[in-house]
Amino acid sequence: MVLYSKPAEPDHFRDYYVTNHLPLVMNLPGLLAWRYSFDVFAVFEGDFADAAAMAAARASPRGRRVAADVANYATGGAVVIH
Repeated sequence: MVLYSKPAEPDHFRDYYVTNHLPLVMNLPGLLAWRYSFDVFAVFEGDFADAAAMAAARASPRGRRVAADVANYATGGAVVIH
């Protein structure tokens, strides 16, 4: 789960998140399901078979690309909860 605080530019966040970041996330190896919401400000949940599968996805080249991309839109910060 990733929780995002309100960014400096909410419209940029939403546009970038949906247009650029989510397509990166959808290619994470082992990702079984995902969902997101802008109700709180933003929350993302991704399902993996187990903790090892999630760790492998995050350590993969795609996972590192997803993590590096966060700075492009999440000016309010992001918290990853395992």
